Amino acid sequence: MNPTIFIVDDDEAMRDSLSQLLESAGQRVEVHADGPSFLAVYSADQPGCLLLDMAMPSMTGLEVQAALKARGLDIPILFLTGHGDIPLAVRAVQGGAVDFLEKPVPGAVLIERVKRALNLDEERRRLQGRARDILARHARLSKRENEVMALTVSGLTSKEIARELGISPRTVEVHRTHVMHKMGADNVAELVNLAAYCNP
Repeated sequence: MNPTIFIVDDDEAMRDSLSQLLESAGQRVEVHADGPSFLAVYSADQPGCLLLDMAMPSMTGLEVQAALKARGLDIPILFLTGHGDIPLAVRAVQGGAVDFLEKPVPGAVLIERVKRALNLDEERRRLQGRARDILARHARLSKRENEVMALTVSGLTSKEIARELGISPRTVEVHRTHVMHKMGADNVAELVNLAAYCNP
């Protein structure tokens, strides 16, 4: 799915100007006049970023940001404001915004910041996909394999694991082989890295 740049601004002229600029740079754009209309259609599976006006009458930019967060929706947000306001910028960034731009934004600057946000979204989605894949593999482990994996990544030897679980070292090795295969790990170091996703 191609990424979309969502523009949420109550100023029609600003919406038109931003969308023309970004479309001329080859970007896919969707515009909304207020926060509620954007929130009604946005879904987590849509890659992209959000250009969000800070001061809107029906719902402020910060309120839209808070609503997205409350729904567990993570999209890179670039705030736009007509007047620099440091406290607002601080709150926006603390809430997870990736940028805070003062209008009018030079075209080249806006395009560069948007591309950076799109790259960030792509990387986030790649990492989320990897985490889901690892968790799915982990879910396929049997109870015993899960125990062997946990003790292996904690640094115990086969003999120590065998004593801990009351089984033979040879049985531990068999379970560990199954664990490595199911988790897609070539060595213990890789298994330790994968385990970090399973036990954050």
